[in-house]
Amino acid sequence: MKTRTILMSMAFIGLFSAFATAQSKTATQKPVAVKAEPAKAAEPNPGKTKVKITTSMGVIIVRLYDATPKHRDNFIKLVQQGFYDSLLFHRIIENFMIQGGDPLSKNAAPGEMLGMGGGDMERIPAEFNSNLIHKKGALCAARDGNPEKASSACQFYIVQGKPSTNEELDMIAQQNGTKYTAEQKKIYTTIGGTPFLDMSYTVFGEVISGIEVVNKIASAEKESSDRPKTDIRMKMEILK
Repeated sequence: MKTRTILMSMAFIGLFSAFATAQSKTATQKPVAVKAEPAKAAEPNPGKTKVKITTSMGVIIVRLYDATPKHRDNFIKLVQQGFYDSLLFHRIIENFMIQGGDPLSKNAAPGEMLGMGGGDMERIPAEFNSNLIHKKGALCAARDGNPEKASSACQFYIVQGKPSTNEELDMIAQQNGTKYTAEQKKIYTTIGGTPFLDMSYTVFGEVISGIEVVNKIASAEKESSDRPKTDIRMKMEILK
């Protein structure tokens, strides 16, 4: 069980390192700097469910997508059960993402390695959608290395990311066998995100308020394991 769940963190590290290397080799133009706000959703039928995430650094409000019903319903169920209350954002990487939802983080000792909890819960089948991209503020499901790319039942991450160049996006699209629309390219080259995770991890919502809190959490002082040195706890509730 532990081996399977550790990959939930290691898969991120591998993808992030690989893309960072590719960026240094292929970037030929500077991304456009803009105000750091989450981009508008590309989803044709935006969801109505909103979740308030109260943290020790501020409040984040996310909207869940109706286009990913399995992830939406699972997240709503856990929030209503109080599952996430008092859990930590246990893994942060600036210009990449903030991750939380490990049930073992609730009573974790200082410095304890986290990210391995929840492996005894049933995975959520992947719900990939080319309209739902890893833009800044995207709410996404973490996962281990299972071949179906099914999601963790509880661990999630919120994208901070950074702007990409058109050359980088073309390279990623070619590697993934996909094609970005003009609107998606504009989002990635201005607002930013983590496009190298598209169609590999399920995107099931987005930040609609509090992106500055995401930035603050991502830049917090951390340990070598990427765990914040000062615990950043969360509490969630469904907004009516």
